[in-house]
Order: sequence, then structure tokens, then C-alpha cells
Amino acid sequence: MDAVTQSPLFGIALSAAAFSAGVWINRRVKLSVANPILIAIPLVILCLLLTGTPLEHYQRGGEVINMLLSPATVALALSIYRQREILRENFLPVLLGCLAGCCASVGSTLALCRLFGLDAALTASLLPKSVTTPIAVELSRQGGGVAAVTIVVVLFTGIAGAALAPAMLRLLRITDPVAAGVAIGTASHGIGTARALQLGKVQGAMSGVAIGVSGIITVLLLTFW
Repeated sequence: MDAVTQSPLFGIALSAAAFSAGVWINRRVKLSVANPILIAIPLVILCLLLTGTPLEHYQRGGEVINMLLSPATVALALSIYRQREILRENFLPVLLGCLAGCCASVGSTLALCRLFGLDAALTASLLPKSVTTPIAVELSRQGGGVAAVTIVVVLFTGIAGAALAPAMLRLLRITDPVAAGVAIGTASHGIGTARALQLGKVQGAMSGVAIGVSGIITVLLLTFW
């Protein structure tokens, strides 16, 4: 059994199987909170506990998956390029919307961290909570944060945004699809974008654009932190 679990293929196969199970459950229950990633995490933990597999064995495959984070970050440029016409028409509103959202996210997180007396490492882990995982993890590492904490925070931020987005849009009476998409993408990155696509093509497209733009802005903001 050790020979099997020590292979990187074990971690890769387990991750893929857990995520596939999460996708299947999500399609069955059709609830925003039943996010495939959120479901996959306890499934992987349960499997490791039942089989007595050390975390180090699983991480050998996890490190291979983590290698894809950098290419995934670069690939965000493709999303922006595909929506360049919409972005060109709404450049200033999109830019200002993303800037306002990023400032609110980073500023409120920093203020709460200072209020509760959190140390520098935990603060650095929480600050990039509203950007997509590849960018958030790299920002966390550069700031001396804990990547595992950042991943969990990013995950729950996305799920909360996806679950609350429709209600918040109604509450704030936001009917413009461009504004709705920018708000969702800026606040809840890829998971929120999946929800935005269900609201409409324009919302989904602008949410995808907001992921890339917000990522760039957040990198610039945290450079001065």
C-alpha cells in the first residue's frame, strides 16, 4: 500500500476522483453551497484517514497539481482578450469598479486583522482572499503567509460570493449586467464567475474580465503593504 500511496499518481488520482464526486453532487442538489471543491476537500481527508495515508504521500501528487497554478494565472489573459470589445466599451467603469472592490477587500481585511491583533503571517494569508487562487497563493507566499490558509479563505470567499450574489444584486437594485458581472468577479473570483454565468452571458463575461483586472490591481496594492 505504501508503494501505491507514495507515487505522485495517487495524489493526482485521488484529487481528480474527489473533485468529480463533488461535481456530481453539485449537479444533483443544484445548490451554490454544494461547491465541488468544498465537497472534494472532506472527501480527500476522509480517504487519507481511512487508509492511514500520511499527508506527505498525498502531497507528492498535490505538488504536481500546484505546478499548474502559474500557467493558470497566465491563462487569465486569454479571458480578457476574448472580451476585449466589451472591455473597450466599458473600460473606465470596469477599471474603477475593480479598483473600488479591491481597495474595499484589502482595506477591510487589513483593518480587521489589525483590530484583532493578528500576526503578519496570518495577515498576509488573508489579504488576497478575493482574487483567484493562483494569484492569491503567490501573493501569500511573497508576503510570508501560509498558502494553506490562503487557499481555504479564497475558497470560502468564492462560495459565499456565489451563494449571496443574486440576493445582494436584488437588495442593491443592480440591474446592469456589466456592473453585476464586475461586482461578482471582483468579490468572488472564479467560483463567483460560475454563478455569474448562470445569470447571463454578459455577467459571466464581465466577471471573467474582472478576475484578471482585479488580480493585477491586488498585486499592485499588496506591493505597498
